Amino acid sequence: MKRIRQLVAVIAAFSCGLPLWAFDASNIVPGSGTIEYAFTPEDDAAGLVERVIDSARSQVLVQAFSFTHQRIAAALVRAHRRGVDVQVIADPEQAELIGHNVVGLLLSGKVPVYADAVHSAAHNKIIVIDSGDERPVLITGSFNFTFAAQFRNAENLLVFRGNRELARAYMENWERHRAHSVPFDAGSTR
Repeated sequence: MKRIRQLVAVIAAFSCGLPLWAFDASNIVPGSGTIEYAFTPEDDAAGLVERVIDSARSQVLVQAFSFTHQRIAAALVRAHRRGVDVQVIADPEQAELIGHNVVGLLLSGKVPVYADAVHSAAHNKIIVIDSGDERPVLITGSFNFTFAAQFRNAENLLVFRGNRELARAYMENWERHRAHSVPFDAGSTR
């Protein structure tokens, strides 16, 4: 598999006219599964996120920069209440600055929320669902989990289903960030 990735990187470098050092073959995963997309404000990206969370069977891992969308937060609480392992890593400054943040709602629903204050901005916008399953799901894109991202901004959202290697890579990245994050202080949310 490693040799195939290296060959793909070499072919990609030559076809794009880039030097070979421009590609890191270790970060290339084969395409598999399906990809669903949404563009806001035209498409219901928030509804898509909500539906995918509602289909989770064992685990939902979230990294959120700005998180104000009540329905997405409610879907996470519902998943937690039905026994799904739900954990959220949030940017602490965003969660404290935005008057409508959902961190308090998540904490009141007993969803563990962690603050990643190690970086200037914890700017990831990802959800990894059922990463250990045969058909894991990865949600990513520019779409913040906010009302503005759905109704006012031009955003994109991708839902990858069934790509185990890609889901595993994002899960491992989530775990690296969780390792240096701390439980969110419920008293600091508005």
